[in-house]
Amino acid sequence: MNANIKGKTLTNSPQSPAYHQVVYTTGIQNGPAADVGGSQTVRAQLMLRELVLGGEFEPGVRIPELALVGRIGASRTPIRMALLQLQQEGLLDALPAGGYTVKSFTESDVHDAIELRGTLEGLAARMAAERGVGGGLLAEASDCLLRIDDLLAAPDLTDQCFATYVEQNGRFHAALAEMAASELVHRQIERACTLPFASPNAFVLQRSTGAGARDVLVIAQDQHRRLLDAIRRREGTRAEAIAREHARIAQHNLGEVLQSQHALSRMPGAGLLRRRRR
Repeated sequence: MNANIKGKTLTNSPQSPAYHQVVYTTGIQNGPAADVGGSQTVRAQLMLRELVLGGEFEPGVRIPELALVGRIGASRTPIRMALLQLQQEGLLDALPAGGYTVKSFTESDVHDAIELRGTLEGLAARMAAERGVGGGLLAEASDCLLRIDDLLAAPDLTDQCFATYVEQNGRFHAALAEMAASELVHRQIERACTLPFASPNAFVLQRSTGAGARDVLVIAQDQHRRLLDAIRRREGTRAEAIAREHARIAQHNLGEVLQSQHALSRMPGAGLLRRRRR
């Protein structure tokens, strides 16, 4: 049985959750998908991820490859490479006879993915503190925090403020991964962040309408500053502890989102989540 692809427009804009997922894992940030590095594969990957997280395919149902060719506007080779990439990221399952289906995830899967990302970022923070970080990366991270400070100065945050936070938060976490000066650790963090709901920005936009949403960002920003301070001071144990604690904000946000049907309906990939029976 093949899934139907709904006739929706794929924006691939900076406000798109799929866009921010690709930005975090590829470093590609400029322009719509059609202009991303001239790469049909990256374009197909971005658009396919948006279809998956947008609920265009039922979990467990075979994804129609031929239909994707026309829908995404790419040849079969980039489509196949994008499917393989999403399977490696954990969003898809490969079928024994060929083809792919969308995976579903339990709440425990999501908690574990967030914990894994926090553990890896803690390792990166400790390595950065122990090895030392160049001025360029420290300046990059500081610039992110200054921009977040500016938007948090407003007593009431608009949707654009939250979108800006997502962009700068993604920059900060990408810089943190690079600070470890380890290609292996950097690669594993990138891989962990592609797990469903595990990226640093996974629940930010979904919490933007909830009570205390601004307070959560203020707490996260304080942790950002303490983390960067620990790295500058070469305090590895402290840096690791702060980074791991910082990931717990995502665990808290997950709990809040799961208790709000409205927030859950706004969460990309919510249709992939198998809820526990209460």
